Amino acid sequence: MRQFLVIGHDAPTTPDFALDDLAGAAGRLDLLCRCVNSAVFLSHGIREDVRVHLVLADEFTVRFEGGELRHLHPDERNIAARVRGALEERDGAIGHMPADVSPGVELYRMGVAETLETAASEGTVVQLHEDGDPLVDAEPPADPIFVLSDHHDFSNAEADLLAEAAERRVRVGPELLHADHAITVAHNWLDTDGYTSY
Repeated sequence: MRQFLVIGHDAPTTPDFALDDLAGAAGRLDLLCRCVNSAVFLSHGIREDVRVHLVLADEFTVRFEGGELRHLHPDERNIAARVRGALEERDGAIGHMPADVSPGVELYRMGVAETLETAASEGTVVQLHEDGDPLVDAEPPADPIFVLSDHHDFSNAEADLLAEAAERRVRVGPELLHADHAITVAHNWLDTDGYTSY
């Protein structure tokens, strides 16, 4: 299983946002939707061994389960509509019990710490960060959990959490990339067994 935990610092926590202003009034939800796209979609299919956690403003987490997704399309508006649908069910998310939204999509009333702790119990936490070791020099873990931030840096509290939870801190290349592009590079690294098999 491959997991991607993406922290959306300005992301909405209520469903009252317009689908035609994802980059503005919806707190850069466009970027988070592109991360879901990069994580779960192939050219003509879906990666079934992928789970994506979108942490919205340290209050809610929307989980996308690749093997269970139905009728999700690889465009920002469609993915954002699933996030909005999840937030419409937020009263049903109690503690760590999720609100079921649609096949493969669940909403949890959990912030960064809780989501990271839950995910970390299932694999190796890998922080993708510009100051990390080169990806090409690292061995791919069996069940990686990649943690990324949106257009903001990790907060001090998040950095402290990751310092404890992350077994590795890696960078995907010499240039700074958007989070969704970093996910694509991470997938390629895993698909090729650390760039050794094509």
